[in-house]
Amino acid sequence: MSSIHSPSRWDKGGSRSLAATRIFDVRSVEFRHPTRGTEREFVVIASPDWVNVVALTPDHQLVFVNQFRYGTDAFSWEVPGGVIDLGEDPIAAGVRELREETGFVGKNARLLGSVNPNPAIMNNRCHLVLVEDAVRTAEQDWDPDEEIEVTTMPVDEAYAWARSGRITHALVLNALFLFESRWAEIKADH
Repeated sequence: MSSIHSPSRWDKGGSRSLAATRIFDVRSVEFRHPTRGTEREFVVIASPDWVNVVALTPDHQLVFVNQFRYGTDAFSWEVPGGVIDLGEDPIAAGVRELREETGFVGKNARLLGSVNPNPAIMNNRCHLVLVEDAVRTAEQDWDPDEEIEVTTMPVDEAYAWARSGRITHALVLNALFLFESRWAEIKADH
């Protein structure tokens, strides 16, 4: 890969709150270009980190949830997930969110990877966790505004849904992308 011009790292200055909400803060953050001296204020959404869980059942099905999403005013097929509590380990958060949203509990929980949901305007990360041998053994424990349909589907069907546009949540697509090599290993072993 060849690059014609490397961009400059802007120097971060002060910040101030524009709005504080229950789920994130909107901040005005000052940045200064190191050579041009240009100073600008940019809006940054300061949010806690999130976790999304790829939960694989013993018979090679993935656990999915379908829920109403206020931002798109539509239903969305997703893997289980949610906000990581302050100081909580991402893997522990994934195991917790899986149990709370679906009642599924599994083994061998591990991190598949982490992504920046939208680095243009957001400062948080989404951690993608794999849980294997997931079985429904617990009671669901939804947040007050949650109402979730839980289903399982064969892994290859989930990938077909993703390719066809039936799954549209970008972070779910990230999770499926990061799980793909593990799924290829599992299929090769059977």
